[in-house]
Amino acid sequence: MNEQDRPARPRVGVVGLGAMGLGMARSLRNAGYDVGVHDLRPVVATAFACDGGTAFASSGELAAAVDVLVGVVVNAAQVESVLFGADGAADRLRPGAVFVMCSTVDPGWSAELEGRLAEKGVLYLDAPVSGGAARAAAGELTMMTSGSAAAYSVADPVLEDMSSTVYRLGDRAGLGSKVKIVNQLLAGVHIAAAAEAMALGIKAGVPAEALYEVITHSAGNSWMFENRMAHVLAGDYTPLSAVDIFVKDLGLVLDSARPERFPLPLASTAHQMFLQASASGLGAEDDSAVIKIFPGIDLPEQAGI
Repeated sequence: MNEQDRPARPRVGVVGLGAMGLGMARSLRNAGYDVGVHDLRPVVATAFACDGGTAFASSGELAAAVDVLVGVVVNAAQVESVLFGADGAADRLRPGAVFVMCSTVDPGWSAELEGRLAEKGVLYLDAPVSGGAARAAAGELTMMTSGSAAAYSVADPVLEDMSSTVYRLGDRAGLGSKVKIVNQLLAGVHIAAAAEAMALGIKAGVPAEALYEVITHSAGNSWMFENRMAHVLAGDYTPLSAVDIFVKDLGLVLDSARPERFPLPLASTAHQMFLQASASGLGAEDDSAVIKIFPGIDLPEQAGI
């Protein structure tokens, strides 16, 4: 296709510049978009714009300037604020624009949001993501999406440039969030199990580095063990994904199963472990800090501390 024959890129904005949202905005900028951004911390949005892009004072101002608005905030309450709060985006997005919702939320709430936005002529994609901050910045996320063909026709270029894989799971909102709920069940259980295993080995007198080396080259390894227990070895609990995120996400997992009377014994136990960590004052630390709930273990300390 000749360059002049390529369809014009949609104008794109990102609301929420936490670890994931900032990486996604950077990946879009690296792909050649003039990215608009908004964050409740103006200094973060301004810093992003210094290297290219435009910072907006509110989600509404940003929404009025874009064809695709990507929301990367923590939970449904924050999405509500972005869309329907003071100078919210819902009334400022033009008819036919798309709101791409990347948060982990209740699937039923997501399905309802599609209808609420449709009343305003706004298209919607249920599009939670997985992959972590580094893959977000590299444009290598996995996206679990569902929504109308009309929404995909506008947002497809943006989705492709933010991710390595875009799964289209259905033509209505909610299906993407259902798959993300299953993913978070596994992620939370795997982190909790990794922490338990590492804690047991340390308590038994196995050097932490040796334990990590053996397990990461054995059948018991998991992506979460390899990734999160590296944080424990470094003694670095800087939050890339916080303990309280899994208090929320595993809570959503359990809530989604309750109407079905579906038992989730492992998810329930993992949820209690993250709740215990949060109640102990660790909620804002990296989710690997769940290992600190185990008594009597000497954890590695961060170099220089």
